Amino acid sequence: MSVTEKARGQGDTVVRQKLSQHPSNVTLKLIMAATGTIFVLFVFVHMVGNLKLFLGAEDYNAYAAFLRTFLFPFLPYEGLLYVMRLALGVCLILHVWAGLTIHLRGRRARGGFSRKGMKKKAWFAKYMVVEGVLLLAFIIVHLLDLTIGRGLESSRFQEATHEMVGNEMVVHAHAYENLVASFSRPWMAIFYTVIMIVAALHIGQGGWNAVNDFGGTGPRLRKIWLIAFLLIALIIMVCNGALPMLVLSGVIS
Repeated sequence: MSVTEKARGQGDTVVRQKLSQHPSNVTLKLIMAATGTIFVLFVFVHMVGNLKLFLGAEDYNAYAAFLRTFLFPFLPYEGLLYVMRLALGVCLILHVWAGLTIHLRGRRARGGFSRKGMKKKAWFAKYMVVEGVLLLAFIIVHLLDLTIGRGLESSRFQEATHEMVGNEMVVHAHAYENLVASFSRPWMAIFYTVIMIVAALHIGQGGWNAVNDFGGTGPRLRKIWLIAFLLIALIIMVCNGALPMLVLSGVIS
């Protein structure tokens, strides 16, 4: 068998393998685009809520209490938060699974060969997987630090409590105090700030990937979508990244 025929046979094998993959890479990319967009919207709304820190402890704790008693008694205490955690948890699992599957398929397809003559990716696009791992680590740290209050919490962490006073649910959230106590630790404040930079890079590149995965082909649509995601990424980086430093410096206390 000639070298050409052997190469053609190997190429046919690769094509058959790609056709037999379930789900397809297109489906996986759509899953990543959809779940990633949901995460970006959540982080942006969460950031807007965090800006209530500038209004002081009373307003921020009232906001935290509102989230816990939303639609009470039609929803149980913290019902909205549990629904959000469940939805985000499912999105996280799907996003990580789809991303890792695409990454591993790409590595298997390349084998030990490097492709030459192809347009190089931007450096931040090359490290999307690394950024994803760092963001996953941040989610775990954030939950242990400010949500669960176990393992990485500050020594001044206080769990939220609630009680019924007549027909009214009264919540003692301590959200403001917990956040200030956490960001008063230099290593935690720096960690949060650095992660917000990583998140901005991930959102910016992810937004560009999403418009392609959703089938956006017009140059104007691509430009608008990219600008929107870059603006959101920049706002999240500046606002969420500045809060830990403002607490650490004593501006917010």
